[in-house]
This record gives sequence, structure tokens and C-alpha cells, in this order.
Amino acid sequence: MKFSNLIEVTKYFEVKQNCLDYLTNSRWGGHVTCAFCNHDKVYELKGVNKRFKCAKCRKQFSAIKGTIFENSSIPLQKWFIAVYIISSHKKGVSSVQLADDLGITQKTAWFMGQRIRFALKVKSYKKLEGVIQADETFVGGKNKNRHADKKVTESQGRSVKDKTPVLGIIAAGGKLHTTVIPDTKAKTIKHIITELFREGSIVVTDEWLGYAGTAKRFSYIVINHNQGEYVRGAFHTNTIEGFWSLLKRGIYGIYHQVSAKHLHRYCDEFSFRYNSWKIANNLRFDFSLKSANCRLTDNQLTGKE
Repeated sequence: MKFSNLIEVTKYFEVKQNCLDYLTNSRWGGHVTCAFCNHDKVYELKGVNKRFKCAKCRKQFSAIKGTIFENSSIPLQKWFIAVYIISSHKKGVSSVQLADDLGITQKTAWFMGQRIRFALKVKSYKKLEGVIQADETFVGGKNKNRHADKKVTESQGRSVKDKTPVLGIIAAGGKLHTTVIPDTKAKTIKHIITELFREGSIVVTDEWLGYAGTAKRFSYIVINHNQGEYVRGAFHTNTIEGFWSLLKRGIYGIYHQVSAKHLHRYCDEFSFRYNSWKIANNLRFDFSLKSANCRLTDNQLTGKE
């Protein structure tokens, strides 16, 4: 089933059975396995809610078991509409706007949005190789825009007193990854690059010395922005810097303010859309549903456990 627009999504998923059938097929592709023990012999039970029973552990379950939709009182239709909107809107959608669109409270819309962002996170990937751009940015308000009684002293430059650093990496023709980091020190950056890059890769960065420690294991090319250099032959950091523009426009223009505690999920959301920009909205929606096979409880989200 292909959906060309939000109207088609809304109409098709008006029927709960359509939602369950679509989710079942998206999750298991025609061969259901147990949501508890992953056993491949499962019986479909008669009834309107499309439930299954495992031949091994004898437990019953439905397609929403073990997904971001589990234990939610929100109808699947509204969940699917939220998934479509968040995965397709280029700059995201605020919880206030999402609440108005779905006819729910802002608090509920915020929780839905965070669960969807959690599902969109890249859960595993191969090490990057080839020509790889690496850069960092700082997300947070500018001191000059604050009232006099709210200004933060010594917060200029790379201070993390009022800003949160984010490291971004992207391979030529590959996927973009973002990581919220505590600081931009060489020790922090070197550890992430060592974990994610294959030896022999070419690392292209700006002149920040935090990347210098990678020169022993990788070819290291510095584009010196301080001297007005932005391209050296085929090497540049324009791609990752272009992503930072998209991220900040979305955060400042749509969300206005994002706490450091949840910033990584918004980065995951923007990374997902950036990595799938060539995919049509209907296929992106399907891919998002396939990623929903994970759990994020309210207590985990609020930090109570």
C-alpha cells in the first residue's frame, strides 16, 4: 500500500484492523515470530484484534507488543499519522502543533514524538570508510540574546556552560551520524572516531586541534577556515556544515528550545530525514514503522529508572 499524502494515510487507517494488518506485515513480512521468545511457530487466534499465540512459550501477543505503541491508549491511527508527519516534515513538527493536528494534549504529543524519535535512531551500522567529514557544533541560546539577569559569564567560544556540543560525521556517499558529546576535547573526539572509522580512512576536518590525535591511524586533512580556506581540491567540510544549518533552523524555528537531556533524540530525528531524503514519503513511512520495534517507557524517558 502506497500513500501519496497525509489524507490517504488518515483515511486508510480509520479502521483499526487496517492498522494491525499493516503493522503486522511491516514488522514480520508475512511470517510472524513470537514477540516474547522469537519462536517461529505461531498461531493466529480468531477475533477482531488480530492476536497470536506462540507454540513454544504459549503466550499471546499482538503486533504492538514490544513496539513504541505498546501500552498506549492513543489509537494506532493517530500514532501512524504522527509517524508520517514527523518522518516527512523537513524541519520537524512541534508537540503543540502535533497536539492540535491529532486532537490530543501537548504532553501526550510530546511523549509520542520522543518515542518516534527513539525508533528513528540508527541502532547499528558498519564502520565508515573512504573520505569522511567530521565537524562539531554547539546547540544553545546566544548570550547576547538573553536578558541582563540571565546572561552566563564566560560562555563564549567552546564553553559548554550554556551550550551542548554535537559531533557529526558523514562519509562521501554514505550515512550521517550525530553524537551528543560532553565536550570537544581531543580525548572525547578521538575515542568516537576510532570506534566508527576504519583505519586508512581520510578524515577531513576544520582546524580544531581536537582532531589532531587521529592523524596516527587515519589520513588527516585540515581545512583552515581561519585563513579563509573552505575547499582544498576535492576535500571540504561543506556537507556536514550544511546539515548543521538544517538542524539549527529546525530547532530554533520549530522547537525553539531543546533541553540537553533530550537533544540526542532530536539529532536522531534530523539525521534520519537527512539520510532518507531521496526516499519518497510513503517508503519513509514504511521504513519508520519497521524501526518501531523497540520500547521506550515513560519512566525511561523522564529519567525515573
